[in-house]
Amino acid sequence: MEKQPRYKGLSNPERSEIAILLKRGCSKREIAQALGRSPNTISYEVKHNSTSGVYDPHKAKDKSRLSRRSRRFQWQKIEQHPKLQEFIIEKLRNDDWSPDSIAGYLKHEQVELPYVSTPQIYAWLYSSRGQPYCQYLLSKQYEPKPRNKNKTDYSMIPNRLGIEDRPAIVGSRERPGDWEADTIVSGHKTHSRAALVVAQERQTRLLGVQLIPNLKPATFSIATITLLEHKLTHTLSLDNGIENKYHQYITAATGATVYFCDPYSSYQKGGVENGNKMVRRYVPKGCDIGIFTQEQIDIFIAKINKKPRRCLGYKSALQLATEKGII
Repeated sequence: MEKQPRYKGLSNPERSEIAILLKRGCSKREIAQALGRSPNTISYEVKHNSTSGVYDPHKAKDKSRLSRRSRRFQWQKIEQHPKLQEFIIEKLRNDDWSPDSIAGYLKHEQVELPYVSTPQIYAWLYSSRGQPYCQYLLSKQYEPKPRNKNKTDYSMIPNRLGIEDRPAIVGSRERPGDWEADTIVSGHKTHSRAALVVAQERQTRLLGVQLIPNLKPATFSIATITLLEHKLTHTLSLDNGIENKYHQYITAATGATVYFCDPYSSYQKGGVENGNKMVRRYVPKGCDIGIFTQEQIDIFIAKINKKPRRCLGYKSALQLATEKGII
């Protein structure tokens, strides 16, 4: 039988993704689906590794490291209290008690012994000091039981097509009508859910931006359809954000086949990422996007689209998009 992989702690990119999705107003269950993790894992991470009620991925990493270090040596309490160790061994060997029964008794009965939790007792048993007593466990296990792979196949984005399936002509920019889309969110400290949907045509670099009140999938899909309607569209490349869940509605309305980048691979839609940087000149990072109106956003984007660009032979995106029949 193939050995199941053990549980792995959250990685730095996963913690960054949690922070982003929390900022977008996603629930913990939605975040769990996005990362392919258990909702309990996300709930525990946010609850125990937040600082002053705010989840910061860098601070969460430090708190998790300190917590692991603390847990790693908790079982040493048993080694430091011989009477406690004798009590545990006696109950395991002579009375057939489980570690949970021992921990519960220590917690609820008035005994002159320090309390140790069930995980602490198991940690001691699985250490080199406690190994001889594992034989008294009902399971007869001498090491932690590997966790089974989550039986539920979490799929945040149904009928997802990976970018590896995207036609090669899209990557070459040889034809007009291939788009990339992304979002720009309000600063975390503003507590605003207002955001921008940014779409850019790959060949001509034509930008379109729509102001939205939140990043719910329905809101995002409607905004994207608004940006692409009446324009030449073959494909649309997106990331794996939960706001892209209703991509099939976008395809039905615009005819664009939607492809999804690999996780944490924003460079695979680098055109719109560069477009975001140009938008940030007018919508600074950290600001509340809700203070802007769609009319103001349209003025900003018109300036960008009318600017001569070296990558376009010093034509503007608007001029080239008109020549190519995109608009």
